[in-house]
Amino acid sequence: MSALKIKKGSSKHSAYNLRPQFSDEVESHTLAVIVDNEPGVLARVIGLFSGRGYNIDSLTVAEVDHTGHMSRITIVTTGTPQVIEQIKAQLGRIVPVHEVHDLTAEGRSVERELALLKVQGSGDKRVEALRLADIFRASVVDSTLDSFVFELTGTPEKIDAFADLMRPLGLNEIARTGVAALPRGRLEDS
Repeated sequence: MSALKIKKGSSKHSAYNLRPQFSDEVESHTLAVIVDNEPGVLARVIGLFSGRGYNIDSLTVAEVDHTGHMSRITIVTTGTPQVIEQIKAQLGRIVPVHEVHDLTAEGRSVERELALLKVQGSGDKRVEALRLADIFRASVVDSTLDSFVFELTGTPEKIDAFADLMRPLGLNEIARTGVAALPRGRLEDS
């Protein structure tokens, strides 16, 4: 009887274990959750995240169907692929949840955020703030003798970059809406 030898450097994994192995790398995912627009639904969704120690990087909620009383919750969260799968599965089990879409995994999506930034300064700093706002296509929505409030819409990275440039020029306050996102392309018929 001959013994089977494994070549040095070859894989010791079974050929029958065809399940893909998840990575331990932390990823950011944008989830779109369609829910009934009724009291307590948002609290249940947030409770799922807080109860299991999942972080929410961004959260937006709005009614999207007035006649059907449906709302869309857009959540940006981070985790390993296993954690993201677990979040999606647990969200899908909440009773008023109708759909859970992982926009990051399902393909390309359009993500936008709105920010208001208050910048205080005078002289050259004021001129530089206006010049940078023009480059970023930020609008001046309020102006006093010593400050501006800029409105900027774009990707979260664009807003972060603008805020970083405004800090040395007198960025005093910032308010952000959180990410709103939709998948690109046309909807497939079911």
